Amino acid sequence: MKTRIITFVMAFFMSVYAVAATAQQLTLPQISDYLNQLQTAQGGFTQINGDGTLSTGQIYIKRPGRIRFEYNPPEESLVVASGGQLAIFDPRSNAGPDRYPLNQTPLNIILQRNVNLSAARMVTGTVSDGTTTTVTAQDPENPQYGNIQMVFTANPIELRQWIITDDMGNETTLILNDLQSGGQIGDIMFNINAEMRRRGFE
Repeated sequence: MKTRIITFVMAFFMSVYAVAATAQQLTLPQISDYLNQLQTAQGGFTQINGDGTLSTGQIYIKRPGRIRFEYNPPEESLVVASGGQLAIFDPRSNAGPDRYPLNQTPLNIILQRNVNLSAARMVTGTVSDGTTTTVTAQDPENPQYGNIQMVFTANPIELRQWIITDDMGNETTLILNDLQSGGQIGDIMFNINAEMRRRGFE
């Protein structure tokens, strides 16, 4: 009888845990709505590079299509996306920034005007541990550009980190620190040409 009671109690708590875990799992429409409502945001970040080194800095987001990463010393690099371009400024270089089409990077998935993670072949994996929901997404028309693995928490829904795998298979993890949504961010923060002029490249 005692064994039967213990088994029943364990089964009960396991079922409660399973319901709680299920309740925390976010759906793709919920995450899409969250990203579409995220017009502006800013905060700090810690980046884990492919070689295991760490970088820190500040991030600014202004959807659609704009993002800015300011790296703290010693890197002091700057990455800006705007006007369909992604520009990487290296303070050690005397040349202008390296530029890439934004739509050929996984960042484009979360910066596009209308995020629809339910689109065919957009999401390649969804995992929930009861606290976070992790979604792996790619450009369904160009999977060779790599993918982005995004980690969200619920109640309220918040983007906490992402892992970008580029077209060469290199992984970069970005952990967001106190990302605050809303507020005004000037367009000049994302103006690549203005940044080039400021640095004397034009």
